[in-house]
Amino acid sequence: MIFAALEGATTFEAMGMFSVLGVSFLGLFYALFLARDTLRRDKGSKKIQDAGNSIKEGANAFLNRQFRTIFPLVVVLALGLVFTSSIGIPRAAAFLMGATFSALVGFIGMNMAIQGTMRVAAAANKGFDEALKIAYRAGTITGMLTDGLGLLGGTLIFLIYGNLAPEVLLGFGFGGTLIALFMRVGGGIYTKAADVGADIVGKIEKGIPEDDPRNAAVVADLVGDNVGDCAGMAADVFESYEVTIVSALILGLVIMALPGRAFELQWILFPLLVRAVGVVSSIIGTFAVGFWKTDGDAFKAMDRSYDLSSIISIISFFIIAYFYVGDLRVFACTTAGVFLAIGFNKFTSYFTNTKHKPVQEIAKSSKISSATVILTGLALGYESTVWAILIIAATIFSSIVIFWGAGTIFVLYGVALVGIGMLTMTGNTISMDVFGPISDNANGIGEMVGLDKKSRKILTDLDAAGNTTKAITKGIAIASAVLAAVSLFGSYIETTGLEAIGLNIADPAVFVGILVGASVPFLFSSLSIKSVGRAAAKIVEEVRRQFKIPGIMSGKKKPDYAKAVDICTTAAQKELISLALISVLMPIITGLLLGKAALGGFLAGIIVVGQLLAVFMSNAGGAWDNAKKYVEDGYFGGKGSEAHKASIIGDTVGDPLKDTAGPALNPMIKVVNLVALLLAPVIVAYETLTPVTMAVIAGMIAVVAVAIWYSKKEAFGDAI
Repeated sequence: MIFAALEGATTFEAMGMFSVLGVSFLGLFYALFLARDTLRRDKGSKKIQDAGNSIKEGANAFLNRQFRTIFPLVVVLALGLVFTSSIGIPRAAAFLMGATFSALVGFIGMNMAIQGTMRVAAAANKGFDEALKIAYRAGTITGMLTDGLGLLGGTLIFLIYGNLAPEVLLGFGFGGTLIALFMRVGGGIYTKAADVGADIVGKIEKGIPEDDPRNAAVVADLVGDNVGDCAGMAADVFESYEVTIVSALILGLVIMALPGRAFELQWILFPLLVRAVGVVSSIIGTFAVGFWKTDGDAFKAMDRSYDLSSIISIISFFIIAYFYVGDLRVFACTTAGVFLAIGFNKFTSYFTNTKHKPVQEIAKSSKISSATVILTGLALGYESTVWAILIIAATIFSSIVIFWGAGTIFVLYGVALVGIGMLTMTGNTISMDVFGPISDNANGIGEMVGLDKKSRKILTDLDAAGNTTKAITKGIAIASAVLAAVSLFGSYIETTGLEAIGLNIADPAVFVGILVGASVPFLFSSLSIKSVGRAAAKIVEEVRRQFKIPGIMSGKKKPDYAKAVDICTTAAQKELISLALISVLMPIITGLLLGKAALGGFLAGIIVVGQLLAVFMSNAGGAWDNAKKYVEDGYFGGKGSEAHKASIIGDTVGDPLKDTAGPALNPMIKVVNLVALLLAPVIVAYETLTPVTMAVIAGMIAVVAVAIWYSKKEAFGDAI
């Protein structure tokens, strides 16, 4: 039989599987419909098109160079996967498919976002609602590509390989995760190097607006929004989307193997049906954005659509759980995931939105000095991590309550379902995220080409809403990464047999594993932030040099934008392979050197600390950014005041935290967990140290050491 998954399936289940496949194509057709709708709209004046084309050229040049940089490593890892399993060739093929899909989501979504940016800038003179509709629908293209391709890949692999699908899906998830890591790190370094460098010279030293066309780094800054937030975020959520499916299928198959549960296909078909429901609910919700009465509040329209999709999803979960699975516990878990997403929306908004007290307190502290801005932001970031971890812990605990007395496997399966439920509205989430850089870039283009005051006000309002949506979706991405990692951790525990004997943290080897794992997020973040600092310093030097050229400051001569773009591109590529090698090799070294139990401790350490650090950096950075915007809105002296200058310092400190190091921890955590799961059989087989094993370990330690040394090395010699 061509489709192994159909063996033992009822007619209803077979129809369900093919319906899921059909829904994946429906999501892709909806993305195509939105793309055509976006492209048929007015691109605006020649000035708008010239600015947009400059952004497009810079963004594509960056991605093309990045893909060339990572291609050799992708090939090497694909070849390595061939030898990790008896079905190594299908796993390697799935790895390449996952990497390709993830890259396509980023590449196509980013280019459509740039096309949308020009049209939003042009539509601003027609009114707020028209500009909002174009911006959101252009962002939805990326969201539906993520939904459609993610569901298509997972469903095809499940249909073809049946019970062996999780083994193959590990490769698919690993491919998506690896590309997401590259997108997040490379795009994050690029965007913040340009942003920080442009702000230091433009805003602080020269006192000119953020997107002033006289600033040589302004195009690089706008390019960075696309490669960081569009391509990076899409790839990040895409791999969380896949990883939760992988975990649910692995654990579902374990449940099916329990006594008396043979051929209970609902445990592995239910997650796929939930994903299909998510695609349909996202289509309805995202399309409705253009019909809500906004009253000038863009976020309200998007929030209503998110709620609409949530309601449709929850009702559908109940119907499937009651009439097909016959077990409402799966409904309770997926619904808990939906509420977790909504809860993180509200939680992140509270700590990062200008309407709430935390951001206003940071803005108020700017009246004293930049030091108090930094201190207040740090305190906010640290506090927010506490509530974030408690929300996630409560959600995971809900799975324990829901499956009380059913056993550890059912609890872990419930956690995977919570993650699947949380990412049900992936289309909505990515739409809201990509809306951010589209509106930001449109506002930047409006300033560069000198649009009228009314149009600029519309674009500024959309930009402000975009800052909120970006912060919120970062929170969802972090939470989904943790749930995905916990699900993978559960799969690792089951695969290695640790579920039967437990993970004893009193074991010194396990405790060492926890300590080492906990340290990796700090090392990863340190190297990422240092790279932003070095690249930003080079941008500062270049912008200062160009401002000294006669005619630049007066506006009579056009700056050399391409030079700044090239500096950012070069700097971003430098870290990619090094950070990827650290993520891939560290769990292998720990597992081979200290054993499978110590590797379990390593994974636990990296999940807990990685989540705390990611939330801290994301929320502190987002709060500093919006505190600056709060001051710019006229509070505490407004633009040009001493408070404004102090708030800009906070913003520049927070930029690499919220847009580089913090988001990059999401895929890094999942890369580590996937590598552990992929190599679990190898680690178990070679747990006894031999001279050959020791030599391999020594070689990998040397590679990691060289990678760290290379990342710490000065990038620009004596120029900084």
